[in-house]
Amino acid sequence: MESLPIRVDRTWLNDFLKNMEQESGWSTWERYRLALEAAELQCIPDFDTLRCLEYVTGFEPLPHQIETAQKVLGQMKGRAILADEVGLGKTIEAGLILKEYMVRGLVKNALILVPSSLVLQWTRELNQKFQIPATPQKKEWMWDQYDILVASIDTAKRDPHRSKVLNRHYDLLIVDEAHKLKNRRTKNWQFINEMKKKYTLLLTATPIQNDLHELYNLVTLLKPGQLGQQTSFNTTYVAGKRKPKNEDQLREEVHRVMIRNKRSDGHISFTKRHVHTVRVTLSPEERALYEGITQFIREQYQSNRGQLKSLLSLITLQREVCSSRDAAFHTLFKLFKRESDGLESLSPEVLHLAGLLRAVQTQSKVNEALRLVKEINDKVIIFTEYRATQDLLIRALNEHNIYAVPYRGGFARNKKDWMREIFQTRAQVMVATEAGGEGINLQFCHHIINYDLPWNPMRVEQRIGRIHRLGQSEDVTIFNFATENTIEEHIVWLLHEKIDMFRTVIGEVDTILEKMGLKEDVEQNLMRILIESKDDQEIQVQLDKLGDQFASAEEQVRTEIEKREVLMDGTQSS
Repeated sequence: MESLPIRVDRTWLNDFLKNMEQESGWSTWERYRLALEAAELQCIPDFDTLRCLEYVTGFEPLPHQIETAQKVLGQMKGRAILADEVGLGKTIEAGLILKEYMVRGLVKNALILVPSSLVLQWTRELNQKFQIPATPQKKEWMWDQYDILVASIDTAKRDPHRSKVLNRHYDLLIVDEAHKLKNRRTKNWQFINEMKKKYTLLLTATPIQNDLHELYNLVTLLKPGQLGQQTSFNTTYVAGKRKPKNEDQLREEVHRVMIRNKRSDGHISFTKRHVHTVRVTLSPEERALYEGITQFIREQYQSNRGQLKSLLSLITLQREVCSSRDAAFHTLFKLFKRESDGLESLSPEVLHLAGLLRAVQTQSKVNEALRLVKEINDKVIIFTEYRATQDLLIRALNEHNIYAVPYRGGFARNKKDWMREIFQTRAQVMVATEAGGEGINLQFCHHIINYDLPWNPMRVEQRIGRIHRLGQSEDVTIFNFATENTIEEHIVWLLHEKIDMFRTVIGEVDTILEKMGLKEDVEQNLMRILIESKDDQEIQVQLDKLGDQFASAEEQVRTEIEKREVLMDGTQSS
């Protein structure tokens, strides 16, 4: 067997011996700095000390976030469900854990899978707050070229990306919105289960929604066998779909893999919400247009009874009239094109509406928005449902020397990021369509104008959540525009006065609507009420009944949530 040559580097020895003989030369700045750095690296009191805290910038992690990171690293060995209630900073906790593993040299590559709308937000947070060189995945070749990738789970599970992901071993996998993995028969669950990973973090505020088996599937994905086989789990822990047995034992097993912080634990107090309804009086010309379209829609519905879907564009037109003349014009133009190739052959009713539209010269709602923005004299985000209204507001604000930027779904990722940066550093106003309702954090702003209110309550809360969230230091003020004596005023009354939408606990709204059977078609149900009612009085009665149904469903949901919390309580106690 041949011996391998061994070479010893002795270039340092002469200087070392010389310094020893002369007892000098030790106090150069470079050597002192190296000695100090070596001492600091060795000075770690215990394994639970987080070295990553030296690297976070621009914010101070909260005590419960630091404790969560320590517990995941120490007790859970890097495999955990982070199940904090919405708004308590699961992203921060995941960032701390990832950074700590990187500092300790235990993680060199990581994949963060999130909804597509959150890719940029996650990338920005990891880069800015933790100095983690995360990159948003855009092209197929990027899977092999970057060590820290943030990607859409929907993209990752599709070919040709799927094979790239499954062929690579990841030191750490983070999955946001992990409740979407609750069903093991879905492609999402099977895809995550096939991935090769050393550490795993699953983030979800609702680890149990409708069924105890959802919790079993998440825990099994994280640590197979932790809750036994499916049959033994059913026998030992399941008394009914939502009813557990042997609760203390189940809670102890769940405690080994799940951490749940709640607002009621006193970890953090959120700032207040101040909600105001701003009533807008239409001009005579705007009123004539609104009444004309309302009458036209009811006549069309009577002649096509029951065919609600065929009237959706007309109902949209009625909503757009409450927004702006510009928004209504676009829909009316589409109706023209659908009815005929030439204006001369249109029905007298449609020509009449076109004439009413042309008669509107001033727009009361736009003027009210300008007045309010000047009065606020601070950063404000304006939400509108319609692109045409967005363009109109941008023009009107700029004409009054108010710097405003747009934000909408059609923008590429980097342009969205650019618009957010300009809004934070230079512009007073951001005018956003519904794309601004998710995937962007704007805690530096604390004023919202709901120029148009969506009819789906879940989207209302998504809007508010852009600024009223962890990191917001000021009270948040919400202004809801309502054009008087219109369908818009009815919807504002339902959302604000009747079901108190603006103070309902975040994350419960979708569950309440599901309980009512309205999660998928809440807007169509509202449309039907508005069309089928003979007058405003009947509309009010029907909406009142809907509000009562919401309150009843809300009470049931909160009762169910309390029962689930009994099972998950104690996940932070020893």
